[in-house]
Amino acid sequence: MFTQEFWDERYGSVEHLWSGEPNQRFAENVADRIPGTALDVACGEGADAIWLAARGWQVTAVDVSPVALRRAAQRADAAGADVAARITWQQADVRSWDPAPAQFDLVSSQFMHLPSAVRAGAHKRLAAAVRPGLFFTAEDEAALLDPSQWSIDASAPERTAATPHNGTATIRDAVLRAVRRDTA
Repeated sequence: MFTQEFWDERYGSVEHLWSGEPNQRFAENVADRIPGTALDVACGEGADAIWLAARGWQVTAVDVSPVALRRAAQRADAAGADVAARITWQQADVRSWDPAPAQFDLVSSQFMHLPSAVRAGAHKRLAAAVRPGLFFTAEDEAALLDPSQWSIDASAPERTAATPHNGTATIRDAVLRAVRRDTA
């Protein structure tokens, strides 16, 4: 059950193997994240990758099965050209595949079926692909201030900004308004 042949046959045996909906727990945990770059490992028919791309993420979606990847790409196309353009589909066997280190803001693997002998190594390589934290939130900075001395308002308003390639992106600014309280 760990081979390309197994998964190609499994995906090829039915019109839809999965629901087409993103994993509920995954969506709950990622919904409030600022879009960046994501790696969806063992992406199957692409529901999580499409969900991410629809929310502005640039997604690399990897699966061992070319059958699954073709189906996923068709579903992304059906979701719209803007969504499909944000996803790169890649065939790879994660038992040995090694993504470049520190290149993704988010790495997700839902129901990735691996033999015990290779699971730890694969997870270590995938963990290494996560980029170190680059941004801070207004809330992070507010936590550094003593609320007994400061009146604090932290927010993350959204705005649209131009990208270097004539596109647009949604930006969330980290806005911290802190006024020192009169303690006299």
